Amino acid sequence: MDEAQRNLPVRDWLPRTAALLLGTLALATAFIAAYVGALHQPTPRDVPVGVVLGDQRAQAVMAAVRQRTNKIEPIEYDDPGAADDGLTSREVYGVLTSGPDSGLRLTTASASAPSAADLVNQVLGQAAQQANLPIQVTDEVPVESTDPRGLVPFYLAVGYVLGGYLASTALGLRTGTAPVSLPRAGLRVAALAVYSVVLGIVGAAVVGPVLDVWHHDIPAVAAVGALAVFAAAMVASAVQAWLGLLGTGIVILLLVVLGNPGSGGIYAPEFLPAWLRGMHRWNVPGLTTDLIKSAVYFDRRSTGWALSALTIWVVLGILGLVTATVFRAHRQAARARARPDAPGAPAAHG
Repeated sequence: MDEAQRNLPVRDWLPRTAALLLGTLALATAFIAAYVGALHQPTPRDVPVGVVLGDQRAQAVMAAVRQRTNKIEPIEYDDPGAADDGLTSREVYGVLTSGPDSGLRLTTASASAPSAADLVNQVLGQAAQQANLPIQVTDEVPVESTDPRGLVPFYLAVGYVLGGYLASTALGLRTGTAPVSLPRAGLRVAALAVYSVVLGIVGAAVVGPVLDVWHHDIPAVAAVGALAVFAAAMVASAVQAWLGLLGTGIVILLLVVLGNPGSGGIYAPEFLPAWLRGMHRWNVPGLTTDLIKSAVYFDRRSTGWALSALTIWVVLGILGLVTATVFRAHRQAARARARPDAPGAPAAHG
């Protein structure tokens, strides 16, 4: 703070300071409410499990389970191949089929969400026991032994998103929240793109060679990270360009306060309160978490929506930044023409 600012009367700086403190108080309160409200007592509901039409034994068990609890939701498939595809494309957390010796076979994918796989094992294991049916459980897509709780994809996604909006905020503080011209806007997009690629590679290196969490698919993780960082950076740039300092608070609200718990975090989305379920399908942290899981554990069919949605966020962010730049430039030009001393302004008459 320079000497002039320090000597300002209280009435000149107090309202703005009070507004900033109230804004941070509101964000902190929302942060506490969102995280505690979402994660303090996870209550699973409608966790999808596949079953094949015509498999009477498995369908009977699933129907009995559904009558007793809403924790499990049966998803019907026409044939076993379609059910297996549903598992590997992350439509369901498990598939129940008839097994040998008049028993059952449960195939899960704990890499989707260990908490959901554990729930499916518990509920269907109890149902099989009550029906006096042996059950064979196979984890078709297990998590890495170095990440037994499946937390790394979420925390890596948080780091990527955090890096993206912090980079945008830093550029905004240094050069202004809205670029002064379209060339400057293009330069900001290019700078953030380069930054995103670098952070994507760094994050993948940290969870790969450095911490030795994953031993494969490191280039895919880096690519996902670069896209996620760029999406977060462009969304933040667009909101800040239109709303200035207020935009920074809104970005934190969307990407952190609501985005992180709304992504499911350490739980499957089906464990969250109703008002947060489904949020992972459109918010940047949730999409990033899903895409990292797909890149590391699953096939390309599971990447479709997450990849498309992050790309859409990038495009919307760039459009938002460009339109804000054009709007600000036109408004400043109009103000300049309206000043009496501006070149070309009409002369005053006595």
